[in-house]
Order: sequence, then C-alpha cells, then structure tokens
Amino acid sequence: MGPYVADTVYLNGAYLPLAEARISPLDRGFLFGDGVYEVIPVYAGRPFRQAEHLCRLAASLASIRLANPLDAAGWDEVIRRLIAASGWQDQAIYLQVTRGAEAKRDHPFPELVRPTVFAMAMPLVTPSAAVREQGVAAITAPDIRWLRCDIKSLNLLANVLLRQQAVDAGVAETILLRDGYLTEGTATNIFIVRDGVLMAPPKSRLMLPGITYDVVLELAALHALPVQIREITEAELRCADEVWMTSSPKEVLAVTRLDGQPVGDGRPGPLGRRMWQWYQEFKNTVMRNG
Repeated sequence: MGPYVADTVYLNGAYLPLAEARISPLDRGFLFGDGVYEVIPVYAGRPFRQAEHLCRLAASLASIRLANPLDAAGWDEVIRRLIAASGWQDQAIYLQVTRGAEAKRDHPFPELVRPTVFAMAMPLVTPSAAVREQGVAAITAPDIRWLRCDIKSLNLLANVLLRQQAVDAGVAETILLRDGYLTEGTATNIFIVRDGVLMAPPKSRLMLPGITYDVVLELAALHALPVQIREITEAELRCADEVWMTSSPKEVLAVTRLDGQPVGDGRPGPLGRRMWQWYQEFKNTVMRNG
C-alpha cells in the first residue's frame, strides 16, 4: 500500500517534509475546529476546476469571517508545487486554513489573527471495476449535523460519527435524512432515479455544494437526461429505481442496497451506468486535458 500523503507539505509559507511540519497546540483549528478546508482533484497533473474550488474556499472563509490568506496566484503556486512534488498523476490537493494560535483559549475571535495555512497532496483513488459492477450498500441515519453544512468547516465530528455507523454496519456510506427529506451522504452527494428522471436535492445550507454534483447535472443536461432539482422525501429515496453517490473519489457509484433492502433490482441501474460512462469520457477529454 502506498503512502496516504506525499512527503512534501506546505505550512505557513514553507515547503517541508511532512514529518517536520508542526503547529501550536493553541491553534484554534486544533482547539475549536475554527477553520475551513477544500479538496481539489487533479487529473494527469492538472487541477480540475481550481477556480471553482478556490471560490468555494473563499465562500467558506467569508462565512466564518476569516480573511483569505492567499490570492488566486498564491494558491495556484502552492497547488502547482505540491502537484509537482508528489509525482502522482491523479491526486487530491488538500487546503486548510485556521484562525491561528495568537491568543489564549477563549471563544471570541482574537484581536490579532495570523492564520495557519496548511496544504498537502494525497493520491486520488477511485472505486475498482468490481465495486462498480456490483454497487455498494448504504444505511440511512438522521442528519445530526449543524445548520451550515454549506461551509466546508473543520467541524466534522458529526460526519465522523455518522460514517462510523456505516463502517460498523459493514457498508460504504451513511445517507442522511433531515425532517423526512434527503440531504446528502457523510462525504458524498446523493442522486436518485425514478421512472427515468434523475433527481437531486437543491443546494442549500443543509448540504455542501459539490463540484462533482455540478458535473453530473451538466452531463445530464448535455445528454438530454430529464432532471428534477427539488426536495426528495425519505419515501422517494426508499422506492427509487436507482440511488447514486457522487464525489471526486467516488465519481458516480451505485448504491444497490439501502438499510438491507435492494435498490431497484439490486444491481447498478442503466442510467447510473450511462452517467458513469459519460463521466469517464468527460474525465478523459476535459479533466485530463485542462
């Protein structure tokens, strides 16, 4: 098994070995989760939709009232140098910004803020052909997260606990329900298919606006696949013909069992297979070619 993180990381203006990277135990990201992060997929050495990811990072920073520590050119340099240092063709660049370590442990913002800026490269691993062919199982659970899930915040304890429920159940994901409606997975967006129509929850403060979510909807429009963006009830989820999870590492992955019951006929459905193929074509012609 290869490394989970490249040896060279970025920390507060310096590129250094991961083993030498250090932050203060008073860092507010460590103490309070007071910070945000972003993950940018990279294909054949090319960041995919870097501008959109940096825009989402900027929106998260603005939402927590933390100034963006780098401009677009500064982030671009960090991203490019980490891509080059890692050597992986397909990878993910992780960016994290916290409110720093300039004050005693107290909840209000410190008067002086020197943000902690960290970035690293990780391999981008997608599902195997065998997993894609049979699909994966998932469970449902109440969405116990806070009300600003649109912020890509470091406060991921609820996601961790909900994902562990999936691990304990021996399945791939926990699909979240709030007040009787589908929101998303712990680390994925969720789509359903009913009667040949692709359905997805609308973007809101209760879900993360996924970049892969956008790609799937663009591909559906390009290929004239009927789409409905609206709130999806728990009943609609449970009687769907197909259920998909999407993200940069998962791409388009069929959920074939939900809470122990088959989804549709218990096999990846035809629209999901078609969307996966469209996604691969898009990856090979656009993502890998800039």
